[in-house]
Amino acid sequence: MVRTRLAPSPTGDPHVGTAYQALFGKLWAVKNGGEFILRIEDTDRERSDPVHERAILECLQWLGLTWDKGPFRQSERLDIYRKHVEQLIEKGHAYPCFCTRERLEAVRMDQAASGDSNRGYDRLCRQLSADEAADRTMRREPFVVRMKAPLEGECVFKDLLRGEIRKDWASVDDQVIMKSDGYPTYHLAVVVDDHLMEITHIIRGEEWINSVPKHVLLYEMFGWEPPVFCHLPLLRNPDKSKLSKRRNPTSIQYYRQAGFLPEALVNYLGMMGWSMPDGSEKFTFQEMLHHFQLSDIRLGGPVFDLDKLRWLNARYLRENYTPDTLLPVLEDWKLNGSHLKRVLAVVGSRMETLGDWGRMSSMFFSDSVGPSAELLTLKGMDDDGVKEVLQVSLWRLEELKEWTEEAVRAVFDELSREFGVKTKDFTAPFYTAMTGARVGPPLYAGMELLGSDLARRRIMAAIEALGGMSGKKLKALEKKHGRG
Repeated sequence: MVRTRLAPSPTGDPHVGTAYQALFGKLWAVKNGGEFILRIEDTDRERSDPVHERAILECLQWLGLTWDKGPFRQSERLDIYRKHVEQLIEKGHAYPCFCTRERLEAVRMDQAASGDSNRGYDRLCRQLSADEAADRTMRREPFVVRMKAPLEGECVFKDLLRGEIRKDWASVDDQVIMKSDGYPTYHLAVVVDDHLMEITHIIRGEEWINSVPKHVLLYEMFGWEPPVFCHLPLLRNPDKSKLSKRRNPTSIQYYRQAGFLPEALVNYLGMMGWSMPDGSEKFTFQEMLHHFQLSDIRLGGPVFDLDKLRWLNARYLRENYTPDTLLPVLEDWKLNGSHLKRVLAVVGSRMETLGDWGRMSSMFFSDSVGPSAELLTLKGMDDDGVKEVLQVSLWRLEELKEWTEEAVRAVFDELSREFGVKTKDFTAPFYTAMTGARVGPPLYAGMELLGSDLARRRIMAAIEALGGMSGKKLKALEKKHGRG
């Protein structure tokens, strides 16, 4: 039976790239009467968050990209991974590594100084005898487990879309497969899970191609047959750079909150790297299913163009809906009693007549407000200064675990002190970013109701309205403000 899987990490907002992979994985499973499995890869203990997991599940369900089995969670399968790591050690395919972070950092610095920064780990602990390793383990020295990569030769594997791919083993590190806390790394867990779950086709982004030799090696070490690898071309910005939240909204939640139709977004993702035989650009999942073949996916960088998506969404609104059928969709989106009460709680105190409702509430029902550069001002600063304030604020807001009025207020209070500006003055460009005007509903309560995805997107739009931020300028700001 054909089995495909989607294996997102709950470490951030659900990405459109996740939906893109889910679409093609589900299509191939349904096409072949198989199963589409959802697996949550949550072994990154520092960054994984149940909030992000819930968002992933909700967004996939909203798009109609539901799964047949799951969700399975790697954090609930630790005993399975430990057992397989022990097997590798017993067979001589893996070894404990006791090197400290300080030593590893010193090795990296020495390699960088010698101009050979791609060598990776120097395999010091690979030379330890079994007795010495056992003795140090008994003394409870912290250790990780590394797999033994071949020292010569090359790895040869096939990708469904690219054919044969070769990579020298000399460029492959002795990858850590078990961390010191007993949690597996991605490379070990993904191979074990895909085998035990009988995955036949791995459909994921091409950024994972360089990791395939490590995975192929693990399959060989365990004596397992690897599945079919199919690496999808990466989604790109219109300038052909990798799709990222710095240039485009990437969160599925943004598109849902901004008022895009799920069927239009799925349709558009289907156009990324694939096309209908007759060239039609508007098609349903079922129509795509009828014609789809995995081998027909085109290589190259599919461009995720927000304007093209809006054009397609407009076609759905015009061609698929009448006033009678669109009204319940709008009600389900935001024109419902529950949401309207929340909006009224924010704007009601600023209204003088019922007629003020439209003007005061419009920011909560618009996907963009078109801020004018002339209104994006901050006392004592030029445009570059305002852009810096907006960009640094965006970074800080992205770090919030909870998007609440109090949390947003705390960010602005802290930043106003850092920039040496009174809070009242500091927030001026943010009123414009959120509303398109100099004044509006209470800022912090308004941003909470607007939601993190729309609010952050509006700050990005404000930066663009002031001329945008070059990569060089962005790196300079990151260095100035201690980021990376």
